[in-house]
Amino acid sequence: MKNVDDLIDNATTLADQGRSTGEIADELNVSRETASWLVDRAANQESESIDTTRSDDIHIDWSTIGKSSTRMNYIGAAMADLLADYDATTVVGIEKAGVPLATVVAQECDHDLAAYAPRKHRLESDTGSATENVRGTFSRNFATIEGERCVIVDDAITSGTTITEAVQSVREHGGNPVACAVLADKRGLGSVEDVPVHSMLQIISVGGQS
Repeated sequence: MKNVDDLIDNATTLADQGRSTGEIADELNVSRETASWLVDRAANQESESIDTTRSDDIHIDWSTIGKSSTRMNYIGAAMADLLADYDATTVVGIEKAGVPLATVVAQECDHDLAAYAPRKHRLESDTGSATENVRGTFSRNFATIEGERCVIVDDAITSGTTITEAVQSVREHGGNPVACAVLADKRGLGSVEDVPVHSMLQIISVGGQS
């Protein structure tokens, strides 16, 4: 994807497939607010009353890595190196994009692999926001985390909400989150809930508003 029009087209396609706002945000590596803006922009592009305010979000396209198992292995090995000092036992991948990265990290470190589906992937209300009583879940097809020292892996941090939720959920299920690792961090977080965050790339906005 090269420009905003491409993002709008992709957001529209995903929305037409019945994807939730959270899933669209994940697929495009943007915030939920930006995902909603892209879908609304497409639906109302003929309207004179459309909100033309541009989002200050940053889109990250890492498909060049994701489509190649060789590149994924290289990047996963680098992420494993970031986490090598934490003496963990389990790698928790945040679905969807974080799981393939976590798989490589787990293989490199010889750890168990757990998978976490955040609440934003669950059913949403008519207002487009996740219902308050919906919780994220750990897949039963992967490792359990109770009593384990866990590192949490995802592709990107946009608002910080999902990584924070994952840390809290690991603790609620009896695990001990000791570190997080992502490809790119848009927020520049040093830690979440007192858990250190490491990123391959840290994105810092230096532009001011005109």
